[in-house]
Amino acid sequence: MSAVETLRTSDAPSGPQLFDCRDAYIRVLEELAAADSRVCAVANDSLSSAKLKSFRSRFPDRFVNVGIAEQNMVGVGAGLANGGMVPYVCGAGCFLTARAMEQVKVDLAYSKSNVRLCAMSPGMAYGQLGPTHHSIEDLAWTRILPNMTVIVPADPLETAAAMRYSLAHDGPMYLRISRMPVPRVHGDDYEFNLGKAVWLRDGRDITLIANGVLVSRALHAADALAARGFSARVLNMSTVKPLDRAAILDAARATRGIVTAEEAFASGGLGGAVAEVLAQEHPAPMRILGVPDMFAPTGTAEFLLEHFGLTAAGIERAAMELLKNEG
Repeated sequence: MSAVETLRTSDAPSGPQLFDCRDAYIRVLEELAAADSRVCAVANDSLSSAKLKSFRSRFPDRFVNVGIAEQNMVGVGAGLANGGMVPYVCGAGCFLTARAMEQVKVDLAYSKSNVRLCAMSPGMAYGQLGPTHHSIEDLAWTRILPNMTVIVPADPLETAAAMRYSLAHDGPMYLRISRMPVPRVHGDDYEFNLGKAVWLRDGRDITLIANGVLVSRALHAADALAARGFSARVLNMSTVKPLDRAAILDAARATRGIVTAEEAFASGGLGGAVAEVLAQEHPAPMRILGVPDMFAPTGTAEFLLEHFGLTAAGIERAAMELLKNEG
C-alpha cells in the first residue's frame, strides 16, 4: 500500500489507524538489546513516558536510571560509550536538550561519542504542561552542533527503521520520538536512508517539505490543493542533519515554491536549514511554518497545532498564498 493510499483510509467513517511512535522505538530497542550485548538504556526516572519498564525487566544489568539529573544522564551515556557500550539515552526532549545542552555539546558532539539521544514526547506533545515542557527549540539547537545527526521520524515504520539504522551509526545522534498519534505514511517496503528525503508525492506546482507529525498533514494538504487544481510535491525530510540538499534544489528548480512545516520553532530548524540551502545555491519563494517568535501557550497538542496553523488547512493556506504571489 502506498503512502497516499494509506493516508486515505481517513475517508473511512472510523478514520485512519493512529500509532504512538514510542511503541515502535521500544520494540526495536529491545530487539537490538536481545541481539547485541552492547546495547543499553539510560533514563532520567521517566520509565513510563520512555516506555522502558519492559526493557528494565528484560535487561536489568543494561539499564541505568540516574534519576532526575539530565546532565548526569548524558555524561553517563558518554561514559558507557567510551567503555564500548551502545547507549540509548532516553528522556523528555524538553529536558534532554534544554537542561543538558552543555553535556550534549561537549560530552557527545565535541567528543564524537557513540550515543543515541532518544527525545521522548518532543514538540508540543506535553501541551497541557505549558511552555516549560514544550520541546520546540531542540531542532535548532541540535542541528547546529558539529558531528550531530538529527532524525525526526514521521510514523512507526520510519521510527523502527531509524532505530535499526542507529545501531550501526558511528557518532552521536538525536532521535525525536513522537508520542502524538500519527497515521502510517510509508508502505511496508520502506527503507530508511540517512540524509535522503522520501518523495511521497509528485507535483509540479509547489513542494511541501515536512517531518515528524506534520508529514501526514502535508499529504492531506496536497489532496486539498489537488482539489483546487494544483499539484504538490510532498517530501518527508526526516533527516534534518545531514540534509538532502539535492532534493531541496531539485524542488526549487521544478516547482514554483517551497513550504516547510515542522512541530518546532519556525527559526533555526527544518525551515531554517532549507532556507540556508536555497539562499546559497538557488533562491526560491518559500514559506516556513512552525511556532513563531514566542513561547507556545498551554493547551492540548492538537489545540496548539491548530493555534499555529500547523495543520493540513494551514499548509494548504500557506501554499495558496505563495502560489498567488508568484502568479
